[in-house]
Amino acid sequence: MKKPLLGALFAVLLLGAGTAPAVAATSHDAAAPQKTTRVERITAKAVDFAGTVALSNCSGSVVRTAASLPSDPALVLSNGHCMETGFPGPGEVVLGRRSTRSFTLLNSAGSGVGTLRASKIAYGTMTDTDVSLYQLTRTYAQIENTYGIKALELNAAQPVQGAAITVVSGYWKRTYSCNVDGFVYRLKEGAWTWKDSVRYTSACQTIGGTSGSPVIDNATGKVVAVNNTGNEDGQQCTDNNPCEVDESGNVTVRQGINYAQETYGIVPCIGAGSQIDLNRTGCTLPKP
Repeated sequence: MKKPLLGALFAVLLLGAGTAPAVAATSHDAAAPQKTTRVERITAKAVDFAGTVALSNCSGSVVRTAASLPSDPALVLSNGHCMETGFPGPGEVVLGRRSTRSFTLLNSAGSGVGTLRASKIAYGTMTDTDVSLYQLTRTYAQIENTYGIKALELNAAQPVQGAAITVVSGYWKRTYSCNVDGFVYRLKEGAWTWKDSVRYTSACQTIGGTSGSPVIDNATGKVVAVNNTGNEDGQQCTDNNPCEVDESGNVTVRQGINYAQETYGIVPCIGAGSQIDLNRTGCTLPKP
């Protein structure tokens, strides 16, 4: 996974979006809807930095669902491995833990326009997925009224193979454009296993510090995944060298290929007032 950076000087030494296994995974859990390949011609929309944030060591974004109200406390999306509390162990879930972490909010040009602060880690884990959600002390309306910046919307639908995407790093103020190459039944890295991960085409050569970056579907402008890892050295299933495992247990390694975790599954778990409710209908995020 892209290890959190201790400073820009060490960026090239730390895990970045990493490179990962080389097996195209097309199978999915039986309960998950089958993905389709996008064949129609779509005019790409311009993707910029508005709504993204820079953490002390990672990237992130202010996100909402279609049902979020302007009066709801805003949420910031990043990786579970970017939390200030350290990497959660396999099976560990952080829920409602107090936090005062700060985030630099960026405008469309990538300039920092203000500081946002968390009230708590609403949710965080590295089990099945690699995600953290921070609840902020300000509402969506307060952020928009103060800075003129709207939150990015989480797409409630799964991404599709072949879709044009952009990884937007608030830490580096840099974007990476490529396509969804495919989906990985299980992505294993060290002690952690992630389900149904997105594999990028080779054009997205993300680096350390891009962890937590929103992955934007260019056609809709919505967040479809969160950038998290890649296979750096060609090793098999080790730290910084995730491997792909198919439904039959076959392992494939793709050095130099990077990955993200889908975010559509987060949407059903966000209830009124931006509260994370793991018992809501359709919510499949791991529970403590």
